[in-house]
Amino acid sequence: MTKRENELIGLLHREVKPALGCTEPMAVALACAKAAELLGPQAGERFPDMDIEVSGNILKNGMGVGIPGTDKVGLHIAAALGAICGNSRYGLEVLRNVEPAHVLKAKEMVRAGKVQVRVAEDVPLLYIKATLRLGGSSAFAEIEGEHDRIVRTGKDGKVLPSGCNGTSSSCGEEKEIIDYHLTVKEIYSFTGSAAYDDIKFILADRDLNLALAEAGLSNRYGLGVGKAIRENRNGVFGDDFMSYAMALTAAASDARMAGCKLPAMSNSGSGNQGITVSMPVIAYALRYAIDDERLARALILSNLVAIHIKGYLGRLSALCGCVVASTGSACGLVWLRGGTYGQVCAAIKNMIGNITGMVCDGAKVGCAMKVASGVSCAVQSAMLALDGICVSETDGIIDKDIEKTIRNLGSIGSSGMQSTDRLIQEIMVCK
Repeated sequence: MTKRENELIGLLHREVKPALGCTEPMAVALACAKAAELLGPQAGERFPDMDIEVSGNILKNGMGVGIPGTDKVGLHIAAALGAICGNSRYGLEVLRNVEPAHVLKAKEMVRAGKVQVRVAEDVPLLYIKATLRLGGSSAFAEIEGEHDRIVRTGKDGKVLPSGCNGTSSSCGEEKEIIDYHLTVKEIYSFTGSAAYDDIKFILADRDLNLALAEAGLSNRYGLGVGKAIRENRNGVFGDDFMSYAMALTAAASDARMAGCKLPAMSNSGSGNQGITVSMPVIAYALRYAIDDERLARALILSNLVAIHIKGYLGRLSALCGCVVASTGSACGLVWLRGGTYGQVCAAIKNMIGNITGMVCDGAKVGCAMKVASGVSCAVQSAMLALDGICVSETDGIIDKDIEKTIRNLGSIGSSGMQSTDRLIQEIMVCK
């Protein structure tokens, strides 16, 4: 394995990992769990006063999403559970051990007014500070930049020597994604040349996200988008590949956003993005009996393309993550059908020329509908690309250079839509 190949595999391990529930409330639970551990065992047994400061984007993505193992939504219950039964060693699976007794205690804690959540001003887009106070003692934990990056901790007014304390795989100083200087051309080349033994770990994508999809198809979670599409396959939707991919992907999102206790394999800090970047590719492998090695390579391509694009957007923005993730899955579909590098670039341009501008108005069960729309666009874009059809550089934000096209999307989603993001947050908070 070359040094560069090792770098890319390390990046995949960093950005593609299990997450239980929506990552924004889980990040809040993680910060609370860490602060509770510093405060001592009495924090989980008694009711500490909890002061949670979050960025506006964390609030937006945590207000209306289901919390695993509960029938509740929102940051308050997630924070309480983090203090009561969370284990920071599990990272974004911090609530892995939640039990009904914990949920009852957390609900009582919230009803007692012990959990206060407020928006912090002048902080990064991804920011959480959890401060717990009990019996004259206090402890805090701060998360910044990545959902499981604990950057500072403290107890009784003193900042502890190491904010990380080994609780996160991404603690400390990490290179930003753009610092890896990825290109679509390099990603495409790596997909075909990497040794299978070095990349087959990515098949865990199938294990986790397919289990969520099957849960969403077997039970009524959230809006039941995936289940409805699949159950109407002999009518409106048909039983073609597009409908099959839409159903499986939306079903996984249905289950996750409604609080299913199964973890998702996330991408770039988002479980829905991890589902959307992988499930259409997995659906194709299931429908057409693709072997594990070909599937693994397609998943490497889809995940790395999404990571690459996300590097220009930032982890949280006003642009819906399914735009990025479904663009990655479009590339994976092109690769599975024997597509060239040029056809992969065409699929990306087709996607960016199609659904750029889909806004993120918070994490919620309705995200499954956006996911289904993204999958539909991914299949269309891939098939058009394979037929030699590509949105022209004379159209909108599309450039002849694929990397410039990706940067254009990033500029719109990060700086261009900042006022949109603020307006969305104001609307949501004032409902």
